[in-house]
Amino acid sequence: MVLVDRVVGFDHSRAIETAKAVTGSEPCYQDMADDLPSDRYAYPRSMVLESFGQSAALLWLGSLGGPDAAGNGLPMVGRLRNCAFTGSAFPGDVIRHRVRVERLVDDGAFMSGESLVGDQVILTVGSLIAVARPADVVTRRAAPSSAEATSLTPPQARGSGRPPHIPSPWSGRTPAAPDAS
Repeated sequence: MVLVDRVVGFDHSRAIETAKAVTGSEPCYQDMADDLPSDRYAYPRSMVLESFGQSAALLWLGSLGGPDAAGNGLPMVGRLRNCAFTGSAFPGDVIRHRVRVERLVDDGAFMSGESLVGDQVILTVGSLIAVARPADVVTRRAAPSSAEATSLTPPQARGSGRPPHIPSPWSGRTPAAPDAS
């Protein structure tokens, strides 16, 4: 999900300013009633942080020479520190992210910045540490067995490997009968 609409300014290896327009057609607003209190329409903070992080990734990759500069590495946030929300964005607002590079290292970057709606700062990020990790390492995971992936039976019925003297959280439970009403 791309959460950056445009790059407003770019100072190679130093700073970037991006814009994200918040619209009422975004997935986070689907199925919301029209008569909720206005604060319920605030753009989710997690999405503001994600948009800020995507802006940081654009700055970092742009400073390295473009999207292919990371090679097989996937850029990701390793750590956020000293973050403070001081406001919100609502449908119709444009969030501007200003991200600054503090230091670039081999496979990482240290950045800081803020997000604004108009002249009001709504988020301050004291430190964002970005890292790049090989795609094959990040996406590697053990695949569940076909029985685990398709079975809805309690774990002990599948042979959970739980020692017999430790009760399963499923022990003594029976499925609830469907409500007849």
